[in-house]
Amino acid sequence: MKKIKYLCWIFAAALAMVSCSKDELNPNSIFNTESPERNEFDNWILENYVAQYNIDLKYRFSDIESDLNYNVTPADYNKSIALAQLVKYLWLDVYEELTYPEFLPTYCPKVMHFVGSGEYESNGSVVLGTAEGGMKITLFNVNSLDVENPDIDVLNQWYFKTMHHEFAHILHQTKNYSTDFNEITAGKYVGEDWVNWENGDALLKIRQRGFVRGYAAKDPDEDFVETLATYVVYPDDQWQALLKDAGETGSSLILQKLDLITTYLTDSWGIDIEALHDLVQERASHVADMDWTTLK
Repeated sequence: MKKIKYLCWIFAAALAMVSCSKDELNPNSIFNTESPERNEFDNWILENYVAQYNIDLKYRFSDIESDLNYNVTPADYNKSIALAQLVKYLWLDVYEELTYPEFLPTYCPKVMHFVGSGEYESNGSVVLGTAEGGMKITLFNVNSLDVENPDIDVLNQWYFKTMHHEFAHILHQTKNYSTDFNEITAGKYVGEDWVNWENGDALLKIRQRGFVRGYAAKDPDEDFVETLATYVVYPDDQWQALLKDAGETGSSLILQKLDLITTYLTDSWGIDIEALHDLVQERASHVADMDWTTLK
């Protein structure tokens, strides 16, 4: 007992000595408090992404933002300008028009990251985009963007189906969809073997099993978001051609999934998927006629 008291006294005395020390603090901050230099594009991002949607759009290469397991290249400055405007026009402004004012600032990713090249996997597939914990979306292959003659099919393949796909992940991770969805094609998912069902006759067969593409057959979550994204970005004739490829059985299964997705978006988020589809298609019809090289 005496030993405990003695040790406590020593501790108190040491604390008193430390607290009585009068070392002068260095008046210079270790942090850079000066405003960063911003170019015209930086100021445009500040106004159109940060202030409006609370999104930090990163187009300059930073290794901390990238997966070091892949060799990638920085995004081209001028192509980043074009893609940033296209993302706003074809994605952000669409949801802005269809939802309540707080929806995007609350649920959209806080970071959007552009990478010049793709991330290529050992199985031959290429990563089109990633979503990290609902906080960040990365778009790859920015340097392949044709800013002078943008092709909407290419834009959808590389960027906008990816945007809707990844955002749908954020939504269902916040409010999950009905488990009834999992039962529609239960036992038909192929896991990591999806890469072998992406092209030619294999794609036709996977559609006949009730999936819009091979990647949708990976697991129910990917099936949910890929079906949603495909329906939103496909023009009506392209969607009908997909259903024709799927045949009577496959198209019936795909449409069952679309029905549950429609109900989910309406009940959970107040989003009309038909209105979303129609607005995306209307805007997509003007893309080729607009200038994406000049900030506006």
